[in-house]
Amino acid sequence: MENKEEAPKKKKLLPFILLAVVAVGGFFGVKAYMYSQHHISTDDAQLEANISPVLPRVSGYVNEIRFDENQRVKKGEVIITLDERDLKIKCDQAKAAVESANASVLVAKANIVSATATVAAVKANMEAATVRLWRATQDYGRYEKLLAEKSITQQSFDAARAEKESAEAQMELVKKQSEASQSQADALQQQVILADAAVKQRQADLDFSNLQLSYATITAPQSGVISKKTVQPGQFVQAGQALFTVVNDSDIWVVANFKETQVADMKPGTAVDVSIDAFKDRVIKAYVCSFSPATGARFSLLPPDNATGNFVKVVQRVPVKIRLKTDADKDLLSKLKPGLSVNVTVNIDEVVSGVKTN
Repeated sequence: MENKEEAPKKKKLLPFILLAVVAVGGFFGVKAYMYSQHHISTDDAQLEANISPVLPRVSGYVNEIRFDENQRVKKGEVIITLDERDLKIKCDQAKAAVESANASVLVAKANIVSATATVAAVKANMEAATVRLWRATQDYGRYEKLLAEKSITQQSFDAARAEKESAEAQMELVKKQSEASQSQADALQQQVILADAAVKQRQADLDFSNLQLSYATITAPQSGVISKKTVQPGQFVQAGQALFTVVNDSDIWVVANFKETQVADMKPGTAVDVSIDAFKDRVIKAYVCSFSPATGARFSLLPPDNATGNFVKVVQRVPVKIRLKTDADKDLLSKLKPGLSVNVTVNIDEVVSGVKTN
């Protein structure tokens, strides 16, 4: 009898239970729908940072390594030194070449002084030859008249004519000497210009040698933590060979790959909540910084070509750079590592003011 009485009661409660379940489900469904109208989320996101590979600019043997794996360094700190003896010898050779070139300039300038004196002497000889030629010409004219009047002998006239012809020949010789001395002076002037150019070239070689010598001391390109060490003391390294990397963990941001249908309502400065998988229930406030100029597929090794005839439409992803706010949890920020996965939620109705958005 009791079982028969409980059965109708259960049947009467069942609709109320179903109604309650539907009401609760509807409440959360509506809440989720309303939330989605103002928030955009993705789990295709990770932390990024500047990771600088350190490459030597000159080849040589490693003399000293001043760091350990995962050690923190400061920008400009000396971390590796190479054997610089060969480079110092090249610097000494370049310095000697500069001194030799400077000596050549002095010699060329001394030759210029000598050539200038020669030109002056030739000029004086030309003036003397000009006076001699004038006098011989005047004497020849007078003797020619006197010979016509039979006032002098033929011998005297011949002597005057010989003097005139000798003066003319002397004048031609002095002219040629003047031209030659002037040409030599011009050539020596060009030699001075060439010697000066040689000095500049040798000085450039010396500067380059000193620059190469400075490359034997390798410094940290930025502050951060050293990782991926692949060098040992005494090892011969080639210029351009990767030795290690420096991770700048003091400046970390997020790159979130949103679907192309999600970015229409986003803009720089939009507020973002970042949840990091490695630290459950920890949320960092952030904001949208900038958008990639192209989708991720465009930057792939083999970008898809929709003109090949086998087109299949795929929703593209747009990389969005998200900056963490500087007033966020300092303890949590210090634990972040590039590459960690994060969940990103963008609040399209909230804009953060006074932040850097480029």
